[in-house]
Amino acid sequence: MVLCCARSVAVFALPLLTAACIGAEIDEQAEELVGEAESELISTNGVLLNALHPNALHPNGLSPSGLSPSWLTSKRLSPSSMAPSALAAIKDPGSSGALSRDLLRYIVSCSLRADQTFSFSWTDSSGVAHSEVYRGDLGYAHWWASSPIGNDTYVQHQISACLAARVNWYGVSVNISLRNNEMASTAAERAAYPVREGAFWGNLFAPTPYVGACYDSVGYVRARQVQRDCAAGHVETNPTTGEVTWQQCGSLVIWGSCNAMCNGTDATAGYFRGCVTNYPVNPYVRTDQVVTTFLPAGP
Repeated sequence: MVLCCARSVAVFALPLLTAACIGAEIDEQAEELVGEAESELISTNGVLLNALHPNALHPNGLSPSGLSPSWLTSKRLSPSSMAPSALAAIKDPGSSGALSRDLLRYIVSCSLRADQTFSFSWTDSSGVAHSEVYRGDLGYAHWWASSPIGNDTYVQHQISACLAARVNWYGVSVNISLRNNEMASTAAERAAYPVREGAFWGNLFAPTPYVGACYDSVGYVRARQVQRDCAAGHVETNPTTGEVTWQQCGSLVIWGSCNAMCNGTDATAGYFRGCVTNYPVNPYVRTDQVVTTFLPAGP
């Protein structure tokens, strides 16, 4: 499925971990898929077959307060079910409120279906009222609108991977194709988005939240061309010394090449079937709740 990225932020305080291995690249052949591009969003029973949307969840958005993981799992995804502190967070007229609203919009997009919405209003510092209507897209947990997701770790991982895949260092709009074992893709979509960028996974609802990523050893070049740095790592050049450094994407930890972090790929859609769950905890435990991202080819 294809999504595009609009600036947004998240509502979890995550520990910033350090990781190495951004630099070493491993050669692999880029996928070449043919077909006719489609951009229509098709939703069937909550599973998006084809979705072109902007996606740019800014890395700074993975850290506002107010909407805690405990609220997110124990309550309905509905304004009427919100704890007072959570409601206050999304109605805050300041910058923290903007971050909370942005991530909430992405949570709704990943969790609810296209026919479901989350609506509320807030008042800015000038006394102007704003009505917000966040519409679902992917439907990973469409029942969350009427009942809590609780300790369903499978759903928690799917939503977290969806959010992590939509993070963008620059907060710019970039069309991306999201694929995994629950997101079907057409031949047309695969042809239009043939460049594998990397993979994303994690659990923002865990007692110790984490999100991770890896880069494709070919696609990272295209990713940087279109300002998608959160799989490849953000590159900065010291204006005085000329030294080039790679940085993590906020609290989203980039562990290195997907060749080292993930196992086999799907023969048709090209997504990674699984990646290491939480490397510093156990480098051998893997999860299949992974979202692999693909980009359009260059000009």
